[in-house]
Amino acid sequence: MAQAFADGGTAAPVPKSGRYRWLIVAVLFAATTVNYIDRTMLGLLAPTLGTELGWSENDYGNIVTAFQAAYALGFLLMGWLIDRFGPKVGYAIAISTWTVGHIAHGFASSVVSFMMARVILGVGEAGHFPSVVRASSEWFPQKERSYAIGWVNSATTIGVILTAPTIALFMVWMGFDWRETFIYTGAFGVLLLILWLWLYSNPRESGKVSDAELAWIEHDPPEKIERLGWGAIVTKREAWAYSIGKFLTDPVWFLMLFWLPKYFSTTYDVDLKVVLLPMIIMYLLSDVGSILGGWVSSKLIQSGHSVNFARKATMLGAGCCVLPLLFVSGLDNMWLAVVLIGIALAGHQAFSSTILSIPPDMFPKRAVGSVIGLGGFMGGVGGMIMAKSTGLVLDATGGNYTLIFAACTTVYFLAVFAVHILSPRLAPVTVESAK
Repeated sequence: MAQAFADGGTAAPVPKSGRYRWLIVAVLFAATTVNYIDRTMLGLLAPTLGTELGWSENDYGNIVTAFQAAYALGFLLMGWLIDRFGPKVGYAIAISTWTVGHIAHGFASSVVSFMMARVILGVGEAGHFPSVVRASSEWFPQKERSYAIGWVNSATTIGVILTAPTIALFMVWMGFDWRETFIYTGAFGVLLLILWLWLYSNPRESGKVSDAELAWIEHDPPEKIERLGWGAIVTKREAWAYSIGKFLTDPVWFLMLFWLPKYFSTTYDVDLKVVLLPMIIMYLLSDVGSILGGWVSSKLIQSGHSVNFARKATMLGAGCCVLPLLFVSGLDNMWLAVVLIGIALAGHQAFSSTILSIPPDMFPKRAVGSVIGLGGFMGGVGGMIMAKSTGLVLDATGGNYTLIFAACTTVYFLAVFAVHILSPRLAPVTVESAK
């Protein structure tokens, strides 16, 4: 398969120059952090809200499901919106939408009103990664894009880690209740929106990029077409190569986010406060994987390997890093489990930062948002299937995670196989005309 991966060429050498493009990465990193703080806050406050508002397990499940469904469907809408209006306007709409949804939590009182707030939040947050990849395709050449996306992707776990301290800051140190905490933390989204509108523009229009840096950014071969409509995108094997990869692998991340705290608290009989340190360690390891995966993929291209080889070899290696999950179930040593799961999470994030780089390799910039949206939708559907399947398996096996962890180790290899079968060379799509 390595030989099969080695098809395709690379652009003529152009000196790397300038650093302004990394300011865009810094803004997107901050945006990802805010995105995940807003997403995660309800989960940490759920015990408090459940007691105060009298939620049943089914009530909370309905609230979570409302977000997941809106998030999955929102990818289709937001992906199209970002391609239609560009990342500056499209992402501004996304930030505004999810910030309104986040603040609305502070005014909710019934299960239905919380579901409505989560729906608004989910639709808005679905615009995040289509915007990240579209912006990266505008600001980074193919040789460097995966590394940039890897840095931005690493902020997902930073957001998760910072959620608890953020809640403590507002509720313990500043003395706000949960309603005020939701409302006042909405300021993060407002500040992010202002920062985005102030700093983001096309590299040529920014006025802050040197000629040398602009030459580096734009040195990839020019695109032959500007835009693809949905009718053209859904007929392309390349779009489904990415989307099936997301359908198979995104559920693993959702599983780890939602089930790991419970796994450690029940398996090792420890308090949730004790679980916090293992979670931080595992998430930080996943950050290393995200950055390293993007770096390896970009470095392989800069070293003269084809994009096809670089992306697929990196994803294959990342999949191998998930294999330690096979040895986790039944371990008596909690810290050994932390290390093995941390390596697996690093593998997932390395895979994630690499597969996110594939749509710009194959599609014109003004179609990237829609392709990312299709993949995000498929990943959301896979996440819902995984959530339901996990519950059924745990009920049937008395809480045994062996089958679940085994399934998680296989999906990455299936994803690489699917990508390779559907897009053997990761070649740019060819169409007669843009629709």
